[in-house]
Amino acid sequence: MTLPVTTFNSWIIRVNPGSKARLRLFCFPYAGGSASLFRSWERFLPAQVEVCAIQLPGRESRRQEVPFTQMRPLIKTLARQMSPYMDMPFTFFGHSLGALLCFELARQLRREEKPGPLYLWASACKAPQLPKTARALSQLSDEALVEELRLFHGTSEMVLQNEELIRIYLPLLRADFQLHETYLYSPQAPLSCSISAFGGIHDPDVSCGDLVAWQNQTTGSFTLQMFQGDHFFLKSAETILLQALRQELSFLIERLA
Repeated sequence: MTLPVTTFNSWIIRVNPGSKARLRLFCFPYAGGSASLFRSWERFLPAQVEVCAIQLPGRESRRQEVPFTQMRPLIKTLARQMSPYMDMPFTFFGHSLGALLCFELARQLRREEKPGPLYLWASACKAPQLPKTARALSQLSDEALVEELRLFHGTSEMVLQNEELIRIYLPLLRADFQLHETYLYSPQAPLSCSISAFGGIHDPDVSCGDLVAWQNQTTGSFTLQMFQGDHFFLKSAETILLQALRQELSFLIERLA
């Protein structure tokens, strides 16, 4: 079933908006990902939760726009674009690069003395204070980058073998990889919101220890959940992941009563 969608602006897409919403869940995609990743989530989450998928420049309906390659201007722009829609309690979910985006956005909102998220889910992402170990994928040749994508298991073989699609997709990926590769962590006080870290048991790039280190970024509660799968357990273990989200979101809604 295709769910209706409504856009607040070009940055935010609501899936199946309704009057029952008491809590917003802003969802941030991984490198190369788009808002459509979260289109089916509303059906599995409490009716009081409004799923708001972030659509970054350079993809889907914004394919003609130039993607960001630097974290600081992107975060400032996100804070400005999303601020009018933080008029009810809200939470953040980010996968991989998306987790860094929502973490830095939460810190930007604090600097601007605006309300922050009640909860932050950091999925498939090392804690930001840890040193980087991945090599610079943005600098690889097209052929080498395609082979890396095969190893990640996050891009369908149909796309990888389609020269036209790859020609469109690779520049976006390079921009997103550059966004991550040029990111510099700045030590600041921990966030006050609770944080949950999600990880894939067989993720070769993000270990359990990398996820536990997120605990240092909050003065609130912290939990860690591991799922069957690799870096893209977001897809392979989607049902179980959404069950975990549903439970935690339901608890938050009860606290709002």
